[in-house]
Amino acid sequence: MGTRLDELLCFISPEGSTEQTFNRANEAINTFRVRAARIEDWDEFRSCMAEFLRHVEARTLRLRGPVDVPLEFYWLRCAQILRTIYGPRGEKAAFEMARTGNEGGLCAVLRAVAMHMAEDYSRHEISAKVGAYWNSLSVAEQLDAASEYIAKYGHLLPSELTEGSAARIRANFWKVLEEHPRLLQRLRVVGR
Repeated sequence: MGTRLDELLCFISPEGSTEQTFNRANEAINTFRVRAARIEDWDEFRSCMAEFLRHVEARTLRLRGPVDVPLEFYWLRCAQILRTIYGPRGEKAAFEMARTGNEGGLCAVLRAVAMHMAEDYSRHEISAKVGAYWNSLSVAEQLDAASEYIAKYGHLLPSELTEGSAARIRANFWKVLEEHPRLLQRLRVVGR
């Protein structure tokens, strides 16, 4: 049987959390019904994006159904996501893509929003799980967990982090745990 650290790392592994979240986001994309491939009316675009955000949230978070919140709430969240993805006037840039069909059109906008949400939900889930694990440990157990991690995964980390007593890892171990799934994902990409 594995240690508590092993159980945590299994839960937050790319297969255990991130990939499942992205799979649910992809499912949301595939099950969302769009009235038209191009949307030329601003209000129709806003409505479509708000409905899409509600749909993605329900699917990705495995809710029984959409949350009964006014679409304006979802549009405000969506506009913020679009600005994060496409820049300060992101909602206008996304509308132009949906209106013209350029750069992948509406489909590309929907995919970008869903993947952004999946990444965000995945990070929050990992952070919450790591926080719960870390806060349940005594100081001695925290030090032991850091030593166990370094023994098992130290060879994957940059040498400047593991040199000497690996004090930088030990001092920020909970942050190292939060980054562990992305470390494994990067290593997979390099190994291909």
